[in-house]
Amino acid sequence: MNQLKFLVLAATFFLLALPGRAQKVEVIKLPELQKRLSRSTDTTYVVNFWATWCAPCVKELPHFDQLTTTYAKQKVKVLLVSMDYASQLEKKVKPFVLKRALKSEVVLLNETDPNTYLDKVDTKWSGALPFTIILNNAQRKRVTFEQELSAEELQKQLQAFVK
Repeated sequence: MNQLKFLVLAATFFLLALPGRAQKVEVIKLPELQKRLSRSTDTTYVVNFWATWCAPCVKELPHFDQLTTTYAKQKVKVLLVSMDYASQLEKKVKPFVLKRALKSEVVLLNETDPNTYLDKVDTKWSGALPFTIILNNAQRKRVTFEQELSAEELQKQLQAFVK
């Protein structure tokens, strides 16, 4: 009987703890993203634009999460920007992030008209996904990729920023 009580108590505790462990997904607008991209620090930012419906995006997400782990003690920050509709946040994006246990910061860009924000994010971006920016404003270095990146390609490109 005590063993059953222990199992029920443990299961209840585990279920209550899940929401607290879940990755938060902040919904942001373009000005907030621009603010983050223009910080004049010596931190290197790896910003990946992706969506839950984009197969190449989903395939490369673990590579970005690996950077978060590998460079945890260096001035490298990975930001995963979901391009899903804000209306899909609770139904698709949050469950997706939780299921994949993403370690990197995830935000959802709540903008509906690409014609109003693509050039403001990067003039080279056609709007295709996945899209990645690696930048370090203190070093005045910035590269972009409008394609899926392998783990090796991503690592190689980042190395040019964190020598």
